[in-house]
Amino acid sequence: MNLEVKGQKLLKILLIASIISTGIHFTDNYLFIERYPQPNWITAPSIYQSWLILTGVGIAAYWLYKYRKFWLSYGCLLVYSLTGLASPGHYIYGSLSQFSAKMHLLIWTDGLTGLAILGFIIWSALILKQWRQEPSPTQDVLH
Repeated sequence: MNLEVKGQKLLKILLIASIISTGIHFTDNYLFIERYPQPNWITAPSIYQSWLILTGVGIAAYWLYKYRKFWLSYGCLLVYSLTGLASPGHYIYGSLSQFSAKMHLLIWTDGLTGLAILGFIIWSALILKQWRQEPSPTQDVLH
């Protein structure tokens, strides 16, 4: 299995893990919004709407990566990574004791998956420099 296929597989695994993690956390936040310390401008509808939009951005990022539109993919992945990276922001609005063990777990799982997506961008763009690679002659590339 070549590095390009491994990268696609790794990105798919990271996105699936992140989508599941954020889906569970955002659902919990939606259902128990009154228990989560957060700013007043976060409402129940904004929770599920932002999850749907950002998840769409993450899926688009995978598609762009698969078809070698690396810079567009990295941009979308960066935006999508905020889905998880922003979750520890809950701690700005409340003390640690205000969160249940479940809330802590969901917040940190999101944070870690967001960090993993960010790590993937760095690995692909700065270490592998995939954006500099020529497409293989058999690669199905969209124009």
